[in-house]
Amino acid sequence: MLEKKWLGEENQLGIDIWQKKYQNEGESFDEWLHRVSGGNEEIQKYIEEKKFLFGGRILSNRGLNKSGRKVTYSNCYVIEPPSDNIESIFDCAKKLARTYSYGGGCGIDISNLSPKGARINNAAKETSGAVSFMELYSLVTGLIGQNGRRGALMISIDCKHPDLLDFIGLKTDLEKVTKANISIRIRDDFMEAVRADKEYNLEFLREETGEKVEKLVNARELFRKIAETNWDYAEPGALFWDRVENWNLLSNTEEFKFAGVNPCAEEPLPAGGSCLLGSINLAAFVEDPFGPNASFDFDGFRGCVEASVKALNEVLDEGLPLHPLEEQQKSVERWRQIGLGIMGLADTMVKLGVTYGEEEALELCDKIGFAMADSAIAASAKLAKEEGSYPGFAKDEVMSTPFFLANTTEQTKELVRSFGLRNSQLLTIAPTGTISTMLGISGGIEPIFATYYERKTESLHGEDVYYKVYTKIVQDYMDKFGLPMDAELPEFFVTAMTLGYKQRIEMQSVWQNHIDASISSTVNVPNSFTVEETEKLYLYAHEKGLKGITIYRDGCARTGILAIDDKKPEHETPTAGEGLARGEILLVSDDVIGKKRKLMTGCGSLHCIALFDPHNGALLETYLSKGSTGGCNNFMVGLSRMISISARGGIDMETIVDQLNSTGSCPSYTTRRVTKKDTSKGACCPMAVGNALMDMYKEIQDELELKKSVGIDPMKNVPKPQAVKPETDGKVHCPECGDPISFEEGCNICRGCGWSKCS
Repeated sequence: MLEKKWLGEENQLGIDIWQKKYQNEGESFDEWLHRVSGGNEEIQKYIEEKKFLFGGRILSNRGLNKSGRKVTYSNCYVIEPPSDNIESIFDCAKKLARTYSYGGGCGIDISNLSPKGARINNAAKETSGAVSFMELYSLVTGLIGQNGRRGALMISIDCKHPDLLDFIGLKTDLEKVTKANISIRIRDDFMEAVRADKEYNLEFLREETGEKVEKLVNARELFRKIAETNWDYAEPGALFWDRVENWNLLSNTEEFKFAGVNPCAEEPLPAGGSCLLGSINLAAFVEDPFGPNASFDFDGFRGCVEASVKALNEVLDEGLPLHPLEEQQKSVERWRQIGLGIMGLADTMVKLGVTYGEEEALELCDKIGFAMADSAIAASAKLAKEEGSYPGFAKDEVMSTPFFLANTTEQTKELVRSFGLRNSQLLTIAPTGTISTMLGISGGIEPIFATYYERKTESLHGEDVYYKVYTKIVQDYMDKFGLPMDAELPEFFVTAMTLGYKQRIEMQSVWQNHIDASISSTVNVPNSFTVEETEKLYLYAHEKGLKGITIYRDGCARTGILAIDDKKPEHETPTAGEGLARGEILLVSDDVIGKKRKLMTGCGSLHCIALFDPHNGALLETYLSKGSTGGCNNFMVGLSRMISISARGGIDMETIVDQLNSTGSCPSYTTRRVTKKDTSKGACCPMAVGNALMDMYKEIQDELELKKSVGIDPMKNVPKPQAVKPETDGKVHCPECGDPISFEEGCNICRGCGWSKCS
């Protein structure tokens, strides 16, 4: 079979994703299929039928260790929380670096670190606080590459920690801790204090000195602060920690303790714990889709669950020696967590003619979720019969958990009673952004993000033409019923922006009842959503038994969201040239305004000269040169030429700077920033140049505005160059292809080229 046949001849995006992310050195599709299935013919068939896919790390890495590659099959790990001493804090950074180098994402909890101002017995006399070390962990995350990617990090803190306010406000500065997601472990007693409008005590006991640090706060005011920062920055996320600890197969196992969550928060794990991911495509189990007799194939679904549990256990055994750290190998061997999830839920609802979030959808999801949990537990028990239970298994403790009792039939209970369980954790719902995009289906449990996406093409006359690209399930429906436009779609085509937040939470709540781990979840809300509504959303999420939640408000301060409206920007960025045909470049005369900046980078000094149009302040040319210690001059010349030709070809300033800011971190730059603290704003030379250009550009605009305000026109006898309209559309664009980016299930996703980044 060819990948084109598997994914569909018309699915060029899916083919590109497979070739760029999962194909290894020109292997054929059949070779890839055999490699990732490990010779398991049953799971290979489910992959061929697009009913199941392993997580991305397995699809990319399985079998590559045979050629000497140091890679892991696990998507995520939780590092042992650092203890309250400098050695442990930096040991944690070392563990992060090693895990990233193998391709794994990490989660750490900093609740054990002393709050700011606590007494310590060294030269500093008092600690800088738990939050101060987050920059260190973010720095490590940015430094270690993963085959074109960067590591992913989650940092959490307990709601009782005295540094909580600093933690909440940290990422309102968009320059801080840029390589990590952050979440708060919110306890039930805090939420009770919020509802009752009572005081809440933040406290920390430093064992080394016996000092107790306490802060009494108003719970409702603190909760308001959490809601406000989520409303505008989409962080910190909420982890309802009592629900995390109490709703799983290990809640009664005294030996076991969760240490944190992975970067997208769908996997609570012990210290050193990791998880292998795989997802079932629910939409592939709909029979007679779109028709009056459409139904869900429960028997086929149960069979796929059992095969998937077995396949993930095979990967777990094969990957045991491939974990980066010995403590990870020991933890995985003792607890044997796997993470089987779902994708395509929104497509399933559409194929069945059921409205996402309505009562019929909730009832159906409840049935599917129970079937999944019961089948997975039964499958793990059958594996235990053949290969033994996981070493930490305690029968009475597991079988008495509320989760087990609520999610098993009598037949499954008898299997566990007789044979035990092969896995301590079985189910999760992870972000499936890349693999679901490759298959052309909706991700995880999310509703359809939008019925269409806007694409841009350039006509023969150099004009931009925008057209609609319909989401695949929408296009399939329109084709089947001959609908000429999406306005004629039936009412069950709801989207993330039209769905009420209560319905979205209720769908997640139903699934959480049947998931022993957690669910990666972002509730997308419109720009008009208020802070008060944000408070109500989090209160409702806690009430409905969710383990975690965050929101993403359209147009909030944090970047990455797709704008799907047609509103024009309030002002247009001036650009060079007017009426230029495609390929024409503006010639620069001597009548320009010059600005200069000296930058300090990781390699030394760098000089940046920029020339601007005296009429509208548009960037025209840039000249870069290194100082005596400033890195590669040829690179600087090349970069300045490309910036200049882009500006003279009609590319606006903000677009140029956006591209420069998408270049990532430089190790030497970051090291100097930490050691000498004299680097210019940015994380590498191109970023520093972009920030300097924007600074000079703003200065020019202020000067021109001042001259206009007093009636001065010093350039009235200078010929005015023509200018083209800018291409900015108010949207955030993919750094690889330029198409709009959507934010779905905690991930930035480009529907144009398949680029993705889980934030």
